Amino acid sequence: MTENNGIEKVSPAETGTAQQSSTPAQRPTPADAAPKPGAHGPKPGVPKPGVPRPGAHKSSVPTPQEAPRPSAPQEHPHPVMAPTVSDPSQWGRVDDDGTAWVKTGDTERMIGSWQAGDAAEGLAHFGRRFDDLATEVGLLEARLAAGTDARKTKTSATALAESLPTAAVIGDLDSLEQRLRAIVEHSDEAAAQAKEEKERSRHEQTERKEALCAEAEQIAADSTQWKSAGDRLREIFEEWKTIRGVDRKVDDALWRRFSKAREAFNRRRGAHFAELDRDRAAAKSHKEELCAQAEELASSTDWATTAATFRDLLAEWKAAGRAPREADDHLWRRFKSAQDVFFGARNAAASERDAEFEHNATAKLELLAGVEERVATHLESDLDAARGALRDLQEKWDAIGKVPRERMQELEGRLRALEKQVRDAVDAQWRRTDPEAMARAAQFRERVSQFEEQAAKAQAAGRARDAEKALEQAKQWREWADAAEGAVTRR
Repeated sequence: MTENNGIEKVSPAETGTAQQSSTPAQRPTPADAAPKPGAHGPKPGVPKPGVPRPGAHKSSVPTPQEAPRPSAPQEHPHPVMAPTVSDPSQWGRVDDDGTAWVKTGDTERMIGSWQAGDAAEGLAHFGRRFDDLATEVGLLEARLAAGTDARKTKTSATALAESLPTAAVIGDLDSLEQRLRAIVEHSDEAAAQAKEEKERSRHEQTERKEALCAEAEQIAADSTQWKSAGDRLREIFEEWKTIRGVDRKVDDALWRRFSKAREAFNRRRGAHFAELDRDRAAAKSHKEELCAQAEELASSTDWATTAATFRDLLAEWKAAGRAPREADDHLWRRFKSAQDVFFGARNAAASERDAEFEHNATAKLELLAGVEERVATHLESDLDAARGALRDLQEKWDAIGKVPRERMQELEGRLRALEKQVRDAVDAQWRRTDPEAMARAAQFRERVSQFEEQAAKAQAAGRARDAEKALEQAKQWREWADAAEGAVTRR
C-alpha cells in the first residue's frame, strides 16, 4: 500500500496499528493551524518555504547532543530555531525490511515503513521530517518571545504537543516535548504580561488624548492668536491620528470633546473675522468720505485753516481702522495725493513769502543803519532832529512789511534800543528844566532855615534838648534840599 507521496510503503502483512502509525505527523503551521487527523507532512526531500533544505551544510550543523535543550521557561525566552538533526540514528532506526522506529524515553515506537530506498535513506527522510517539526517549534518560540498573540501561540503549541505521540519522525522528541511544554507554560504569563502592557499602553494613550482634549478646550476658550492657535489645533489633530489602542467607548467620548472644542474655536474665529470684515467695510466707507473731503480742500489757499483741517482728517483716518488691504492702499494713495497737492502749493507760497520777507529784512536793516547814524549825530546837539529821524523810521518800518521769523528778534531789538536811547535823552532834558523840581528844592531850603531859627530860639531860652532836636531836623531837610538840587543839575 502506498501512502503520502508514493515513497513510504507498508507491506500487505503489516496492518492495523503499524499501518496507522505510518501516517506522517500532523503538524500545525506556524500561523497557529491546529493538527487535523489524516493530515500529511511535506513531501520527502521538498523543504517548506523559508526552511533550510535538510542535510544542507551538515558539517556546520550541531548534532542532537550538541543542540541546546530548552531549560525551564524564562520570563523572556529568546527565539529558538530547532537545528537540523545530522544523526537521526541516535533517536531511531529503520530496519532492513523498512520498518521505522523512534526512541521516546526508554521505549521505541514504530512510526511507519520505508520502501523507497535503503535504510539509511529512510532514516534521513524521517530525520528531515523531525527537522521540519523542530523548525515549527522554533517559530512558536520566536513568536512567543516577540510577544505576538500568546494565546494563539499556546493553542498551536498544545496542538503540536498532542501530535508528538503519533508523529512519523525520528529525532529528539522528548526535547521537543519539553520545549512545547515550556511554550505552553509561558504562554499564560506572556498573555497576562501582554494584557498588562496593553492596559498600560491604553492608559497612556488615553492620557495623551485627554491632554490633547484639555489643550484644545483651552485654546477654544481663551486664545485669540488665530493663526498660531489654528496651526496648533491641526498639529493636535495629526498627533491624535497617531494614537492607537484607546478603548472604543472612551475614544468616542474624547473625540466628541476634541471635535466640540475645535468647532467652538472655529466659531469664535469665524465670528471674529466676520466682525473684522464688517469693521473693514465701515472703515472703507469712512475713508472714502475722508478722501472726498481732502480732494475738495486740495485747491484751498487758506493755508492755516486748511492745514489744521488736514491734520484733523489725518487723525480721523488713523482712528478709522484698516479697510481691506487692497482698498486701504488705494484710498491712502488718494488721500495722500490730495494732501500733497495742498501742502505743495502752501510750500511754494511759503517759499515766495520767505523771499519777500528776506527782502524786507534787508530794507529794515538799511533803514536802521541810516537812522542810528543820524540819532547818534543829533542826540546831544539837536534832540528835536533826533526825534524826527526816529519818527520817520517808525513810519517807514511798518510800511516795509514782515520779515523772517528768525530775524524778527534782531531787528526789533535794534529798533527798541534806538527808541529807548531817544526817549532817555528827552527825559533827561525835561528833568533839567522841571520847575516843580526847582520849587521843591527851594522849599527844602526854606524848611532848613525854619528849623535853624527854632534851634537858635531854643538855645537862647536854655532849652538845649529842643535846640538839639531842631538842628537834627534842619540837617535832614538840608540833605533833602541838596539831593533835589543835585538831581536838577545832573540832568
